[in-house]
Amino acid sequence: MFSRTITIGLLSFLTLIDLFGSQAILPQLTTYFGTDPASMGLAVNASTFGMAAAGLIVALLSRRIDRVKGIWLSLALLSIPTSLLGFVDDLTLFTWLRIAQGALMATAFTLTMSYLAEECSAAEAAGAMAAYITGNVLSNLIGRLMAANFADWFGLSISFWLFALLNLAGALLAYLCLAKTAPRTSNSDGPSVMQVWKIHLTNPRLQASFVLGFLILFIFLSVFTYVNFVLSAAPFSLSGNQLGLVYLVFLPAVFTTPLAGKMVSSRGTYIAFVMSMTMAFFGLLALLTSSLTLLILGLAAIGVGTFCAQAVVSGQIGTVATADRATASGLYLTSYYFGGLVGAAVIGRVFTASGWNSAVYLLLAVTAASLIAARPLNRPV
Repeated sequence: MFSRTITIGLLSFLTLIDLFGSQAILPQLTTYFGTDPASMGLAVNASTFGMAAAGLIVALLSRRIDRVKGIWLSLALLSIPTSLLGFVDDLTLFTWLRIAQGALMATAFTLTMSYLAEECSAAEAAGAMAAYITGNVLSNLIGRLMAANFADWFGLSISFWLFALLNLAGALLAYLCLAKTAPRTSNSDGPSVMQVWKIHLTNPRLQASFVLGFLILFIFLSVFTYVNFVLSAAPFSLSGNQLGLVYLVFLPAVFTTPLAGKMVSSRGTYIAFVMSMTMAFFGLLALLTSSLTLLILGLAAIGVGTFCAQAVVSGQIGTVATADRATASGLYLTSYYFGGLVGAAVIGRVFTASGWNSAVYLLLAVTAASLIAARPLNRPV
C-alpha cells in the first residue's frame, strides 16, 4: 500500500498542477490580456466548467471505460491544450483551452477515484484518497510557485510549456505504475445508468456529499483566485516572486491532509468535516485584517481546513455508494467543480463591485452553510 500511496500522490500532483498554477499569475494575465480581474478570474477558472462537464460524461460512460487506459490517455492529451496556452493572445481562445484542460483533468481525476474505490478495500480507501488529495495540495503549492517564478524570470509562456511536460510525465507514470484492471463488462441484469443516478441522488449521505463538494471548492477557489489582487495592491504591494512565496501557506496541508483518514476513523466523518471547516471559517476571519502576517496565517488555515474537508468527503464516496461507484465519483466531482465555477463568478462580481471584505463576508456565510449541510454525514452507511 505504501508504494501505491506514493504513486497515487504523484499522479494527483501531475494531473492537477495546471489547475491552480494560473491563479498565481492572475495580475500578470490581467495586464497581458487587458481585461478586469473578474473577467480574467472567470477565464482562468473556466477549467472548472470543463471539469464539471467531464464528470457528468464519465458518470454516464463509466461502465465502458478502462480505468488505467483512460487515466494515462487523458493526461497525454492534456499536454496539448496546456502547451497551446503558451501561444495565445486572445482571451476567448484562452478560455476555451482552459475548458479543454479542465475536461481532461477531470476525466483523469474521476477515473482515478473510481480506480481507488474499486481496487482498495474500505479500510484502504480513505488513506488512498488522502494521498491523492495530498498530491493535490502539492500541485497547488509547487504549481503556483513555478508559475509565479517562471513568469517573472522567463515570461508567461514558459510556465505553460513546463506544465505540459509534467502532464506527459503523469501519463507515463499511470501507464507504467498503475496495476492493470480487468476489462469492463456490461451487466444486463443490473440497474440502468438512469436508475443508478436515481439511487445516488436519493441517497441522503451522497446528496450531502455533492452539496459539500460544491461548497468546498466554491470557498477555496474564490479565496485563492482573488486574494492575488489584494496582495499585489496597496498596502501589501507584493511582486510576482513574493506572491509565489505566499503559496507556501499550502505547506502545512501537505502534512495534515494525510491525517484525514485517521481523523475519520477516530472521530467519524461528520465531526472530522466540522473540525476541518471550522478551521477554514477562522481562517476566513483573518482575511479581514490589514496585517500581512495574519492574512497569511488565515490562508494557511483555509488551505488546511478545505483540503482536509475534501479528503474527508471524497474518501467516503465509494463506501457510501450502493451502486456504480464510478458514477457516484463522477457526480461528486461534477458538483465539486461546478461549485468552483460558480464561486469564481459570484465572488468575482462581489469583489469587483463591493470590495474584498464583502467577498469574505459572503464566504463566511457559505462556510457556515456547509456545517449545516453536513448533518447527513452522521447517518450510518
